[in-house]
Amino acid sequence: MQETESEWQPQVRAQARQRAASSGGLVISCRAYFGLGPEGTSDAGRVRDITVAVTPSHAAAILAAQEDGATESDLHDAVAEAIADAYFRQGGGGRAGLEVEFTDVEWLNIAF
Repeated sequence: MQETESEWQPQVRAQARQRAASSGGLVISCRAYFGLGPEGTSDAGRVRDITVAVTPSHAAAILAAQEDGATESDLHDAVAEAIADAYFRQGGGGRAGLEVEFTDVEWLNIAF
């Protein structure tokens, strides 16, 4: 049983990673401080609970960085960019250049 699991599990993980990077993307849930606008506006920085599906291209970047031994800081930046694009910039539109601050992460969950 252990031998079967040791051979099977890496294959299942590799398939899930491939799907996420090519067509499925990832779902990222977190509670963190997000700042993007001046105080007194609806965009003012505050702690938010966010769950968002990110694009396969962002998933590929996050997974590749992890596989390449990226530092926690590098992974943080990749996740922050993915969340900013999917949730705040909404894939471009009128907010394509919006800068988003992502700090004080209380928890983070990434699912395939």
